Amino acid sequence: MAKDLAKWAKEHGVKYFMISYTDLFGGQRAKLVPTQAIGDMSVEGAGFAGFATWLDLTPAHPDLMAVPDPDSAIQLPWKKEVAWVAARATMEEKLVDQAPRNVLERLIAEAAKDGLRVRTGVEPEFFILNAEGSGVSDIYDTAEKPCYDQQAVMRRYDVISEICDYMLEMGWEPYQNDHEDATGQFEMNWKYDDVLQTADKHSFFKFMVKSVAEKHGFRATFMPKPFKGLTGSGCHAHISVWSLDGKTNAFADKKAELGLSDRGRHFLGGIMKHASALAAITNPTVNSYKRINAPRTTSGATWAPNTVTWTGNNRTHMVRVPGPGRFELRLPDGAANPYLMQAVILAAGLDGVRTKADPGKRHDIDMYQFGHTVKNAPKLPLNLLDALREYDKDKLLKAMMGEEFSAAYLKLKHQEWNSYCSHFSRWETENTLDI
Repeated sequence: MAKDLAKWAKEHGVKYFMISYTDLFGGQRAKLVPTQAIGDMSVEGAGFAGFATWLDLTPAHPDLMAVPDPDSAIQLPWKKEVAWVAARATMEEKLVDQAPRNVLERLIAEAAKDGLRVRTGVEPEFFILNAEGSGVSDIYDTAEKPCYDQQAVMRRYDVISEICDYMLEMGWEPYQNDHEDATGQFEMNWKYDDVLQTADKHSFFKFMVKSVAEKHGFRATFMPKPFKGLTGSGCHAHISVWSLDGKTNAFADKKAELGLSDRGRHFLGGIMKHASALAAITNPTVNSYKRINAPRTTSGATWAPNTVTWTGNNRTHMVRVPGPGRFELRLPDGAANPYLMQAVILAAGLDGVRTKADPGKRHDIDMYQFGHTVKNAPKLPLNLLDALREYDKDKLLKAMMGEEFSAAYLKLKHQEWNSYCSHFSRWETENTLDI
């Protein structure tokens, strides 16, 4: 049963609840509610003006009521008198269909109808910048190949260890932290979980990383490509599907190719089938396409895909199967909405299972060196507009994600693209001033 938030707060010394929902652009929106009011808020929800956030609503719409999900409550390890709790967005006592967490919960219910319980893990990468955000925080972090740099990770030990200690305290079972392939870039990993719990943790993780970095006088960013020439920040997703009781991995088959069962291959087939449209969700910003279509970086590789291919344990493809019973989708980046990323993976994979989709030929070559030899493999979108057009063309995926959500997302993202196109950049001046 869901916990009684008022009782839980008293037991844990919580004075305030941060009732939070995530909008279409991944922005986290919250109200700080005193514990004395949480009883009423648990029933009625905290009220928001939906138009004031990135949802397709107008000032004339009724209040958006964020009803807390008690099972998601997390006491802030760095400020224990406050607890964060994810909320279901409602309006006039009905779920708001375009709200990202609602989209994911509906797809979890759809998967359950087919006897599927999806579990995922995420690998969020991020940069620790100086307070102004103008450069990396560590002036000595300058190596050409900085990945796993032991000195660099220890110079940011206070930040990384504090975050990891909090994850240990919360029972997330973190298992490794490292300096990543770009200067100033880090990755932290914790144990996989049911897809909604992973999305909630991912959302909280971004909030926690930014908060701890600010506490230490720095700024953290999950921006996909903050610096030209450096490796961008991905958010790889590891995906497996289980029986509803959680005891049997439906993707595992020791006798099958790479240990991936027929059902696992079909789920992968759905990912491959919808990949170009998927990018509109997993790579949701203008900047995203400077990561997946980047030229070679100073380290020698982008570690990001640009072609729809899959492989075994090979990091140069969009999907790799590193071991039996799971696969890794390397397409998503740091800007991905934690809820929509999981939802679109679930939607594409569920369609693949239902239609017995074939993932196509497996390739084991180095795609960065020999990718030009692969014929007929679709290229990923070159920019956000191309991705939005691919998503709009994919009628089945739009329906799986929900027509109201899809219409709202496309509308607001096209507005974002148009805003970008009306922006005048330094590049234009430098390259066309004298024409």
